[in-house]
Amino acid sequence: MTLDEMHAVDPSNMYRLIKEFPAQAREAIRIGKETSITLPVRGIRDIVLCGLGGSAIGGDLLKSYLGAELKVPFLVNRHYVLPGFVGPTTLVIISSYSGNTEETNAAHREALKRKARILCISSNGMTEKLARRSRAPLIKIPGGQPPRSALAYSFFPLLIALSRLGFIKDKTREIKEALALLDQKSAEYSNPDPAVNRALQLASDFNGRIGIIYSSTERFDAVNTRWRGQLAENAKTLCFGNVLPEMNHNELVGWKALKDQMHDMQVVFLRDRGDYPRVKVRMDITKEVISQYTPHIAEVWSEGTTLLARVLSLVTLGDWVSYYLAILHREDPWPVAVIDHLKSELAKL
Repeated sequence: MTLDEMHAVDPSNMYRLIKEFPAQAREAIRIGKETSITLPVRGIRDIVLCGLGGSAIGGDLLKSYLGAELKVPFLVNRHYVLPGFVGPTTLVIISSYSGNTEETNAAHREALKRKARILCISSNGMTEKLARRSRAPLIKIPGGQPPRSALAYSFFPLLIALSRLGFIKDKTREIKEALALLDQKSAEYSNPDPAVNRALQLASDFNGRIGIIYSSTERFDAVNTRWRGQLAENAKTLCFGNVLPEMNHNELVGWKALKDQMHDMQVVFLRDRGDYPRVKVRMDITKEVISQYTPHIAEVWSEGTTLLARVLSLVTLGDWVSYYLAILHREDPWPVAVIDHLKSELAKL
């Protein structure tokens, strides 16, 4: 596979956006530090982030990464309506990359009615207009790319904001290591040589098969979600997933049926040295059980020392896997025509 061959399939250059993730992260951190955030935090009892798709995954990663540190509940809301508990003691984060996400803007209006405290992050659109009307703090991020490729902008400014507002400790040390690792992995995965590129090797494993992603639940469920979303949007392929220990209580039994189809499934276990000890044992046993039904099983271990680096090491690997699988499928990774069609049909009603 050559760069010219890739460009022929990828004329809009999704390759560049994925490769520039470390640079986008640095820009996003600068934005998070420099944006004025005037927000009363005393008495906040819970945090709700409203978003869909690529604008929500940053919230998922925040929840997974900060789950053991945050002293208030953190919920990601992917709906038009807010949970019943949302009110004046709730911090509602409105995350819409385009600013025109229908569901998120509906939740935004409801948050205003309930007098919640609001923080917005967007590049433009109705989200920005509503923020300016209500004088809510707005983290303005660069536009012009697919939301899923703007993960750095939906994650890092909010991470910085939560630290500035006093919800979490300063993350400078963790961020420094994560950026160094992302630089290394960007150079490694952007080289389309299958002999040395783990992302391209995994993409070849997925080629012609339906993927299933398994991970632990407490820290890497969001990474699991990211892999599946990227494979769907970039590579235009279905991918399913679940988390342990929950899948051991139901899904594991389902592998017994449709043996011919199960044989062609590509399974990837996302693993981390910090997984709960009993979950590690469960993963080992689960892998043995599933190997009776499919030989196509891969384990991918996180890299890095801090949790942030380890999480992002698997995120960036999954992004590159989805990209190379798109190229192998001869599918342009940039457009999502069926989503655009859905939005146009909804706009008529």
